[in-house]
Amino acid sequence: MELRRTARVHIAGHRGLVGSALVRHFTAQGFTNLLLRSSDVTDLRDRDAVRRLYAAERPQAVVLAAARVGGIAANAARPVDFLSDNLRIQLNVLDAAREFGVQRLLFLGSSCIYPKYAPQPIPESALLTGALEPTNDAYAIAKIAGILHVQAMRRQYGLPYIAAMPTNLYGPNDNLDPRTSHVLPAMLQRTHEAHIRKAAQITHWGTGTPRREFLHVDDLARACLFLLEHYDGDAPVNVGTGEDVELRELAELVAETVGYRGTVAWDASRPDGTPRKLLDTSVINALGWKPEISLREGVRQTYDWLRARA
Repeated sequence: MELRRTARVHIAGHRGLVGSALVRHFTAQGFTNLLLRSSDVTDLRDRDAVRRLYAAERPQAVVLAAARVGGIAANAARPVDFLSDNLRIQLNVLDAAREFGVQRLLFLGSSCIYPKYAPQPIPESALLTGALEPTNDAYAIAKIAGILHVQAMRRQYGLPYIAAMPTNLYGPNDNLDPRTSHVLPAMLQRTHEAHIRKAAQITHWGTGTPRREFLHVDDLARACLFLLEHYDGDAPVNVGTGEDVELRELAELVAETVGYRGTVAWDASRPDGTPRKLLDTSVINALGWKPEISLREGVRQTYDWLRARA
């Protein structure tokens, strides 16, 4: 199922963390006909705008990385935005893809779609077997709807569309806004600022006891192309490292990387979220894919990017 390097490939959301990594990887792999449209040109929440784009450009493959995303604070504060925007983006792109003959499509879900108390590591079969984490349930429901939409496309129209579930992502072009960012970039930014100010102490959210798995976004980009060329099945596929870390350990690694020597404290009045979220990656590993970037190296690379943009 090798994609021709001249194929018209729409990378939806190409300016974001995931989309920009996809552009880097697809370009490095020789793709010469990428379709890239920013939201100020084509708002994917606008059904007519998406239909016009696909009618004019006729993409042959799509990676749907466009989404409203954010950390625990943003999800808890604006659940309607996370539900509504993501549902509209997914419906519009998937329906236009079918209507205008897209041959291959990869929908990106998220590991937060799994039940809060799913077995660890989490197999793909855990989907829809329990209650969600309340702080991101609206986003999770939208992503679950996207996965079911892909599966329905396969059943009703026989289209070889697939879905992947990445774990927590980080890397260049991450969101550093403390109001909306995910845990790792938030830690990096907070620790960097404390280091510059020579602050005696920094405080992170929660107790520091939850465990999280982190995947460098460049590894995810490699996995996306790999799945497009090596997988055609109904079930979504987990994409992760197969290893997790306690957030207290992560905070220590971040402080070491930044060179911060102050005290790291924790605000237990803030929510922890899901206690553990480690993906079972045996399916994608059996297909022949494994991550290449270690957490230590990835955090260093991301901090180099953060400093370069400061």
